[in-house]
Amino acid sequence: MPTPTLPLPDEPSFEQLRNQARGFQRAVRSGAPEALAEVAERHPQPPLGPEAVASFRLSAAQLVIARRYDFASWTRLKRHVELIERYSRFPNRLLSADPVDLADRFLRQACLSYENTVPAEWTQARALLAEHPEITAGNVYVAAAVGDTAELGRVLAADPAAASREGGPYRWEPLMYLAYARHDPAIGADAVLTAARLLLNAGADPNAGYLWHGLPTPFTVLTGVFGEGEGGPIAQPRHPHSLALARMLLEAGADPNDGQALYNRMFLPDNDHLELLFDFGLGTGDGGPWKRRMGDALEPPATMLRGELAWAITHGLAERVRLIAEHGVDLLTPYEDGTTTTAMAATTGHPELIEFLVSRGAPRLELSPEDAFVAAVLAVDRRSLDQLQREHSSLAAEVRVTRPGLVVWAAATGSRGAVELLVELGFDVNAMGRADVPSNQPWQTALHRAADDGDLELARTLLLLGADPDIKDARFGGTPLGWARYFDRQPIIELLEPVTAPEADSA
Repeated sequence: MPTPTLPLPDEPSFEQLRNQARGFQRAVRSGAPEALAEVAERHPQPPLGPEAVASFRLSAAQLVIARRYDFASWTRLKRHVELIERYSRFPNRLLSADPVDLADRFLRQACLSYENTVPAEWTQARALLAEHPEITAGNVYVAAAVGDTAELGRVLAADPAAASREGGPYRWEPLMYLAYARHDPAIGADAVLTAARLLLNAGADPNAGYLWHGLPTPFTVLTGVFGEGEGGPIAQPRHPHSLALARMLLEAGADPNDGQALYNRMFLPDNDHLELLFDFGLGTGDGGPWKRRMGDALEPPATMLRGELAWAITHGLAERVRLIAEHGVDLLTPYEDGTTTTAMAATTGHPELIEFLVSRGAPRLELSPEDAFVAAVLAVDRRSLDQLQREHSSLAAEVRVTRPGLVVWAAATGSRGAVELLVELGFDVNAMGRADVPSNQPWQTALHRAADDGDLELARTLLLLGADPDIKDARFGGTPLGWARYFDRQPIIELLEPVTAPEADSA
């Protein structure tokens, strides 16, 4: 079996990789068995005989190191690492120090950074600006963030290149500060759009962006405009004028295939961002400048859109499924794991999507007995379930082994009936799984999910079925009561407080 390739280390350094290659060359020349075995596997013309090993060249070692990290050549690895070094930003490192420069302090507090930024910091940024309005003078980054078009015009008239110069606390271009600013939702659309137009007319890049912590999917200007993400719309809101500003950027050449923007906005059911992106070619084209930079590290547009479709089906976002289907996404080809779009709908608890998908070209539903069992349980279809169990007497036991966390996904769909049916079939009500995707990865219990959602009736049902309120989730070490407090679910708090052990709650 071939040795798997390795991911690049966090914050890869080309100098470190060069040192790896030199060290590997020495290991080969010394006859180290592990090094020789890797050369035999990864080099197209491995050295044969003692003399060839003794003269093993550095270029050959570099090729092996490149292939160790799944790059076809040392040149490609070098180019990729240089891009990572060039565009990586680590906003979290700014949180531990308070900038002496007032303008930098304002920008750090005013902008969405996808770290631990909270709305209170935006209030502090407004107060700082009110106390020190002079920080806008001559500062292209602050002027862009606050929509001070007069000052921005003066700066750009004197120095047009300032429109694309990186600076400020995050080493961003001015247009990025404009797109990520959240300190004052009362700034009018005219000011924001005029500021953006001034920057674009002076040569600002509508595809500007950075690599958050070196990850390959860029946080672009559009990403900042559309906002949101795992933290939700309160902690990570979209720009107050997101659609108008995004349209201007797209008209100026921003590529619509923005993977990070799609990810950040996929959690909630609204689709205004998708409708706009489709108007400008989402799912088509070559992926734009970031795809050209990052190569295979970024998905092609069609694959990106298929991922968006899978999320929409899995989470029952019917209007999003319809919208994506209307724009030519491939509904017929199975996903990498062999799952079809119709099977995905059935086995995630959304059978109502199947007829629509088939009408748009998806394959007709065909399920294995195990998948049919899952589909029947999530649909609370006892008739189909009884038929399956008559035909396959051990089916429930088999699914309990392969899908032990299924009760968590049933809770994620909000189906009390499916949860009750699973427990009746012998599934552990306290099993752990994931609630964001149907996975057995042991993250949380069904009761944690009910607390997260604030689903009081589901929480009551789970307790009646034997859910243990003292169990802590595997990611954050919190009880369901702790989750209810974090998400401010007062009815759930009142339900769980009397039944949660004090020692479990306080640990």
